[in-house]
Amino acid sequence: MARLKTLGARIKESSGSRVKVVTPGSWRSGMTSSQRGYDYRWQKAREQYLRDNPLCVYCAKQGRTTAAFIVDHIVPHRGDKHLFWDQDNWQALCKPCHDSVKQAEEAAGLAR
Repeated sequence: MARLKTLGARIKESSGSRVKVVTPGSWRSGMTSSQRGYDYRWQKAREQYLRDNPLCVYCAKQGRTTAAFIVDHIVPHRGDKHLFWDQDNWQALCKPCHDSVKQAEEAAGLAR
């Protein structure tokens, strides 16, 4: 139950049915995913990128063949629209690699 209490401080209601995640000090604080750029245009570009790059690049480096479901920004864009749309800054990842290996790299400051 303690976890739910701590989560409550990070969630803010907005107009309509959308919930905004609030992370103090973050560039994305108080913004919806659409406001951060993950809108219909992104969904179409992501779809095409995954069609062209269907395998996880981290798994491939380990000799595994795994379907990718996430288009990750190699260098975190932090709201920079040019970096956000730069396809040279995109990579296809499976969810486990995105949620573990990539996040650990970013936390350690290893993202390019």
